[in-house]
Amino acid sequence: MTKIPVFTDDPGWHGNRLKEAFAVRGYQTVFISLKDCFLDLTADSRGVVIPGFDALPKYAFVRGVPGGTFQQVITRLDILHALETLGVKVYNTGRAVERTVDKAMTSFLLHHHGIATPDTWVCESRHQAHEIMSREISENSPLVIKPLFGSQGKGVRLIRQEDALPVPMEAHVDGLYYLQRYVDSGEGAWHDHRVFVIKGKAIAAMMRHGESWLNNVALGGRCELVAHDGELGLLAGIAAKAVDIDYCGVDIIRDRHGNLYVLEVNSIPAWKGLQGVVGVDIAQALVDDCLGLTA
Repeated sequence: MTKIPVFTDDPGWHGNRLKEAFAVRGYQTVFISLKDCFLDLTADSRGVVIPGFDALPKYAFVRGVPGGTFQQVITRLDILHALETLGVKVYNTGRAVERTVDKAMTSFLLHHHGIATPDTWVCESRHQAHEIMSREISENSPLVIKPLFGSQGKGVRLIRQEDALPVPMEAHVDGLYYLQRYVDSGEGAWHDHRVFVIKGKAIAAMMRHGESWLNNVALGGRCELVAHDGELGLLAGIAAKAVDIDYCGVDIIRDRHGNLYVLEVNSIPAWKGLQGVVGVDIAQALVDDCLGLTA
């Protein structure tokens, strides 16, 4: 069997699904952390060393980029960039990961392409952040504060009119304030959508029902199958193209007036909850697109 690296530090359920899907196509999956790869820029080297590979693979699947110091994360992304430069098809690319792990850049690209997304502010100044919060809250416009890097609803906080200011920020941010206008999907009927997109086309979608305004499956959100075509799938596909990504999970919310907004684009999306309600084999669809087996 031809070997293919899947970059991850925790294969888990998703890694097993990918391993099975690659095996169907005659590939042996090797789980490798980007922390263990390195650049070798000597005369006779191939440039990037992937443990367990005597030569560079034709494909590499990115399932996780581990955190670390700024220098470590940059170097791990450098590995992905270098592999692509050397002719390896990296799925998703380092550039796509950079654009979507960074919520500020995702929001900028969505806004730049005219895609409906909540009003957002990103700043370093505590004074500027509190001015924005005071103004918005005084107009009864709740705000959501999020870590710039993060997922599964961790560290996300809703700031309402009744909350006292100044808001203690240290537990929620690391010297950077990412503030987004709260989109109300309906009190007591909290929900949003996760749309899975491959090659700019929605292949599956679900509605996530939460017991609070946070609807993440990791926080107990209940999954319900919904149609992935129509305006929901179209908006998700446009969002994916705006960040130029091979595959992603697009989070979309519909407000109480029926308007759709793109909240986030996830370059390393989980799909366990979604797989539980859809018929399509998501891992196989990903593998086949990675290997160029789909039109």
